Amino acid sequence: MTEVCKEERGTAERWSLRSGAVSVEILSLGCVIQSIRTPDHSGHRADIVLGYDHAEGYLSNPRYFGAVVGRVANRMAKGRFVVDEKEYKLAVNNGPNALHGGLKGFDKAVWTTEAVDNGVKLSHFSPDGDEGYPGNLNASVTYRLEKNTLSVLYHAQTDRTTPINLTNHSYFNLAGQGTPDIYDHEVTISAESYLPVDDTMIPTGEVKPVEKTLFDLRKPVLLGSRLKELPGPGFDHNFCLCSPGDPPLERKCARVVHPGTGRVLEVSTTQPGVQFYTSNFLDGTLKGKGGAAYSKHSAFCLESQNWPDAVNQPHFPDALLRPGETYTHTTRFTFSVL
Repeated sequence: MTEVCKEERGTAERWSLRSGAVSVEILSLGCVIQSIRTPDHSGHRADIVLGYDHAEGYLSNPRYFGAVVGRVANRMAKGRFVVDEKEYKLAVNNGPNALHGGLKGFDKAVWTTEAVDNGVKLSHFSPDGDEGYPGNLNASVTYRLEKNTLSVLYHAQTDRTTPINLTNHSYFNLAGQGTPDIYDHEVTISAESYLPVDDTMIPTGEVKPVEKTLFDLRKPVLLGSRLKELPGPGFDHNFCLCSPGDPPLERKCARVVHPGTGRVLEVSTTQPGVQFYTSNFLDGTLKGKGGAAYSKHSAFCLESQNWPDAVNQPHFPDALLRPGETYTHTTRFTFSVL
């Protein structure tokens, strides 16, 4: 049975979930996963996600540590889209593009909370016109910790057609947050194809097989050596887990192993893609838990989501939520030891 408890933390509520040796802390501010503590092969528990010691640190949170991002996660080309023949323009906050829902996206909201079996449900109302998006949107995210698996269930409904793409932006380091890099992690991603991007990180539209490329992660790859080979600052790419139109079945999509501690993270999702990001834009200026300076390649993200810029690319999976429909998806993080 999972222990669930709540405490007030000034700017936010903090909910603590514990099941066996795994514990998770959730903040109502930004729907943030503040900490995940798991044991290594010696039984030593450590926090394996980047972030801040106090809720106040998440008020700005420029790199979205642990937050749920929306309405639309990832990049949208030129901050624009068309729905029902009407063009909508969004704040441009990442080069020439819109990123992670805008200047004040879901990561900046204080969500309402309620206890559920083995977890907590957080809810947020986004009014028509919020950050430029159409429709009144009711969204919820439910975190459940059962044995050694953290399940994240997303739901949303709208009264006008709107693009939507929700994900959690946790940064992991299985050696423990504050460890300088992830070069000794072994990564597997079960994807046959990925999305190449242009120089502003927008998908070009090509769906490219990973075969005979540096993006072939179908067998375990040591991150340090692969990042040395990879052109550019690192991975920040969508890996395609299924084809557009495929049913939303839950699929195992990724496995990461840290041999030094024996910690293993496995991810499954009903989403058609996962954005693999190697914290290329951390530069040591952000000070996190315990005063740790978070530098480039000090963590990785596995953001289960729709394909980036799908609302502007008709051959990508459908990115629109319509009145009467329910947006829903599930992602599970399972923690174990070798």
